Amino acid sequence: MPLETTEVERKAIEDAALSAGARKVYLVENPLLSALGARLPLTESVGMMIVDIGGGTTEIAVMSLAGVVTWKSLEVAGEEMNKNIIQYARDHFNLLLGERIAERLKIRIGSAIELDEPLEIEMRGRDLLTGLPKEIMITDAQIREALSRSVRIIVDNIKATLETTPPELVADIYERGIVLTGGGAMLRGLDILISRQAAIPVRVADDPLTCAVRGAGLLLEDPILLKDISLPSAHEGSII
Repeated sequence: MPLETTEVERKAIEDAALSAGARKVYLVENPLLSALGARLPLTESVGMMIVDIGGGTTEIAVMSLAGVVTWKSLEVAGEEMNKNIIQYARDHFNLLLGERIAERLKIRIGSAIELDEPLEIEMRGRDLLTGLPKEIMITDAQIREALSRSVRIIVDNIKATLETTPPELVADIYERGIVLTGGGAMLRGLDILISRQAAIPVRVADDPLTCAVRGAGLLLEDPILLKDISLPSAHEGSII
């Protein structure tokens, strides 16, 4: 579950899973699963920080003792970055791009900081003036400019979350570092930029794209922890 969900939304998800044939449904907050998948000591009394940059949302969470202490949920993530690239191409080149092309550009040459070796790639779309296909070359600096607003929002919210975190947990985070998960964590140089801005070590989890899924698999092997961190069931009114 995303962190910022209402009781009605939780019930809808639970009902959808049950109607699809599930015998029992466990609702677990996404950052907890990502932390498990990243092999963080979720149940220990230490502070740890996960930034999960997914497709639709970015979830920033400080956790300790298998619970979320402070958090922020943003609707700025991978899909929003794709829209940034589409808008940039429209504004600067009168070129209409598809979502798939924007995603490809982000993956191939997208970055959060200046790269040691400049990158360049062809960008194909429809010319808004003539209506005909058009191809131009675009650089990593231009894609970085397109992504800059979304990246800045994510960084600013990480800093804001740290500002509301209890001091003893901030000390743990400073020692252990911030962990990035989700597909957006693979944006070149994002970990370096966050580390510079927040003055805290940052690392990208191994295979960040599948952290939450791997965490769910690990959680199914630990029924006691599953019971501890599951959200209350909308149907039973108590933790499953």
